[in-house]
Amino acid sequence: MSKFTPETIDRVRAAADMVEIVSTQTDLKRAGGGRYTGLCPFHDERTPSFSVNAPEKLYHCFGCGVGGDLFEFVMTTENLDFPAAVETLAERFGVEVTREKEDPRAEQRRQERARLTELMDRAGAYYSNFFQTADEARKARDYLSGRGLSEEALNDFGVGYAPSAWDTLLVRSQQAGFKTGELERAGLATKGRNGGFYDRFRERITFPIRDARGRVVGFGARAMRDEQGAKYINSAENELFHKSEILYGIDRARASMAKTDRAILVEGYTDVIALHQSGLTEAVGIMGTALTEQQVAQLSAVVNTVVLALDADAAGQKAMLRAQEVAAGRRLSIRVAAMPEGVDPAEMVIEEGGAERFRALVVGAIDLAEFQVGLILDGADVDSPRDRDRGLTEAAPVLAKVPPGAIRQELQRRVTERLQIDSGVVTARIEDAAKAGLQGDSPRREATIPADSPDQGETPPVQQANRTILSRRERTERWLLAMCVATPDEGRQWLEKLDSRHLSSPLIERTVEWLKGHLDDPASGLDPEDRELQKMIAALVARADPELVGTGSIRRNYLELELAALEDEISEAARAGDAGKRAELSRHRSELVEQLRRAGAEEATG
Repeated sequence: MSKFTPETIDRVRAAADMVEIVSTQTDLKRAGGGRYTGLCPFHDERTPSFSVNAPEKLYHCFGCGVGGDLFEFVMTTENLDFPAAVETLAERFGVEVTREKEDPRAEQRRQERARLTELMDRAGAYYSNFFQTADEARKARDYLSGRGLSEEALNDFGVGYAPSAWDTLLVRSQQAGFKTGELERAGLATKGRNGGFYDRFRERITFPIRDARGRVVGFGARAMRDEQGAKYINSAENELFHKSEILYGIDRARASMAKTDRAILVEGYTDVIALHQSGLTEAVGIMGTALTEQQVAQLSAVVNTVVLALDADAAGQKAMLRAQEVAAGRRLSIRVAAMPEGVDPAEMVIEEGGAERFRALVVGAIDLAEFQVGLILDGADVDSPRDRDRGLTEAAPVLAKVPPGAIRQELQRRVTERLQIDSGVVTARIEDAAKAGLQGDSPRREATIPADSPDQGETPPVQQANRTILSRRERTERWLLAMCVATPDEGRQWLEKLDSRHLSSPLIERTVEWLKGHLDDPASGLDPEDRELQKMIAALVARADPELVGTGSIRRNYLELELAALEDEISEAARAGDAGKRAELSRHRSELVEQLRRAGAEEATG
């Protein structure tokens, strides 16, 4: 996909309202001077530590260290890549985009895809309006209302109804200028035996399926009569819709998923809507029971924990075990909320007190390995030695994948006691399974299929906001650089003193070099493709406040970095066995410690 021109990025940045964008994720209060504060949307906190610089369109959290510009904020909260973030903001604030010259065939494909996307959005709007207003849809409205789903929730998800006539959508779309071939490509029209076309969805409740950017890419449709064949049908696989790559409700769940660091996976459309209605807005649907690698890739890009709340039937149990396979190799904790047999999430949460019971199941979700071992033990006939041995054969590979520790020890104890097998035998079988797993893992393919592809209009994984606690040295160097930005006249002399000895990473070294030449306006002129440097500069500018630069502050922080560099040199001298150099450096360290003490005293009295 061709890149946006720099002028387009500048126009989008100028037109976008930073406060409006951030306010969709957290409440902001004006702090003066174009600054706003609020609770950080990226980690739980009670005291506001999140700051927004509205004029510069930057943000920074003093609590968890995240920060960046408006594009970074949209990328992180909506799980988009940079081009998608630019395009989303351009659409939102009415900015015309231009792209660098691209291959005419690629441009044609992009325009054709845009046409199909527009067609799908129009279809979704039509179905939704018909559902809300038509007498024919009254039965559908009553059915969903009887399931406890509110009108507001249904409207929010765009639930609609496809009329029973054979060609209603087809005719309306043609009148709007769309061709029959486009409706067929989008999965909205089907070719009949006689060569004519008719609407694919008729007399069915429609659930628009959106991608991560909120664009309708397909529909799920529920029959209203038993004679209609399959209760649910989906859009046919096409260039827009790939069922294995989509999670129902992902466009509405991303922000909550990122904030709670958790996704709740359910099976059905109404399950997702009911959970969102109950406040569990991190819920998404897999539209069936087959969790795919592409879906896991989307989840692992946003959260570290996935809670499976699938039906307790055989298909649901199989899906849970499949989840362990497709999540292999990813840092993703898979847990299971033990649903009562015969009850789905939508049914549970509409009952009195049901939402609280479901939350309790989610909070108390057990590790997938524990769930799997439980299934194996429940299915073992302990009166049959052959069946007990079968149970151990099935349980050993599961336990072999659990890291050594209390959980593995407890599960091993359960297996030993339930199957009445000597603990030494159980241990040996687990060790054998672990060795076999290591031998079998080497040729195994990694689960690294990208969630989406930008060339196909989808959104590749975007890493979750960095919540890693910074070291004292990292905090010191960033605070020093922020103060240099806040007071450039004083800051220049300190920047010139910094070299690689003082700095903790290549990124900080690049940041210092950039600031040395751009201290008066550090956020301007950055390469839009260098997102790493853009994020760092944005965080520093967001933190820069002249009122927070007290007498001696920059000097004290510089001395702390000098001391850290000196400690590195002392350690290196010790490793080299150079006692003389080590003694000399230690004397210098004592002098630095005294200078730091005096600098701290000056700052306190200044």
